[in-house]
Amino acid sequence: MTKTISLLGSTGSIGRQALEVARELSIGVAALTANQSVDLMEKQTRQFLPRLVVLYDKTPAQELRRRVCDLPVKVSSGMEGLLEAASLEEADTVVTAVMGMIGLQPTLEAIRHRKRIALANKETLVCAGTLVMAEAQKYGTEIIPVDSEHSAIFQSLQGCRDRGEIRRLILTCSGGPFFGKSYEELETVTRQQALHHPNWSMGAKITVDSATLMNKGLEVIEAMRLYNLPQQQVSVVIHRQSIVHSLVEYRDGAMIAQLGTPDMKLPIRYAMTYPYRAASPDKPLDLTACGDLSFHQPDLAAFPCLQTALDCARTGGTACAIMNGANEAAVGLFLRDEIRFNDIHRLVQYALDAIEVKYEPDLADILEADSLARAAVLNR
Repeated sequence: MTKTISLLGSTGSIGRQALEVARELSIGVAALTANQSVDLMEKQTRQFLPRLVVLYDKTPAQELRRRVCDLPVKVSSGMEGLLEAASLEEADTVVTAVMGMIGLQPTLEAIRHRKRIALANKETLVCAGTLVMAEAQKYGTEIIPVDSEHSAIFQSLQGCRDRGEIRRLILTCSGGPFFGKSYEELETVTRQQALHHPNWSMGAKITVDSATLMNKGLEVIEAMRLYNLPQQQVSVVIHRQSIVHSLVEYRDGAMIAQLGTPDMKLPIRYAMTYPYRAASPDKPLDLTACGDLSFHQPDLAAFPCLQTALDCARTGGTACAIMNGANEAAVGLFLRDEIRFNDIHRLVQYALDAIEVKYEPDLADILEADSLARAAVLNR
């Protein structure tokens, strides 16, 4: 069980909930990192008294340093600060809750320092899954998924004797706020509508990804890397209620699923305490009150981002890094009301058509693909 964490991305939705769990379980906090949220980071620093706090942007870091000068805490910035947070000696677990490709290098640093990884940064495995998993095997590092779907798969595989028994993994998907709409109807949806998720309270970027179903495509790729399975053995089903968090279908036809309320603290808590289960103060699922459970096939014509992700998963190489970088840039434009909803997919496809895929890439190739994809979208 985790004794002390370094938390990368402490001011986001997952990060804030991870701190709640740490407080509940009396888990120490050695480091906190964020992008530029000075006010919240000061509050968290005074509450948890980490040895190191990092704000990625240098100017906010300088302001934070001034504010907490009365505390025995080091304030750092930039990638150097993230790498230091990921490798602190006293932290046995690194919770990677940062959003986007920025989480890749700190995750690799934590792996090389043999930390347990509580992974909530799916882009790390989407863009560099082969490299990351090879490093984890080399250094004997545990990677415990925090995403609700991958945690569900992880839990449902506990009784699996060998991966040859698996017929397929089934990732559930709420369908987002636009379930049932056609591609044509989605042309006019707004940012406010896209950010209104029916079940989960999440950050803006992942909420938009859930609306386009790109998030589920990223999770398919993440599952392939985590469990070393081909894309054909990872499928998606729409489950509007978000009660069944995912399933494993075995070769004898049996299905094992993990059910629970749509509360991210459940998979966060499990990632921190595995292989044990800590008691939770939260209200458990009441099967008699959760209503009927429904399942549907995803509409790939209306939500082509999912199909694009599946195609990139089959292509391999830097295709996933190109797709992810382009998507991050396009979603940023959408959140600033500079493009329409369906333009997200169009720009992702534009980047994929414009940039050559490199096979068997190293870290430099992956970072270059990400950079080229972002530039292609922003300079469209």
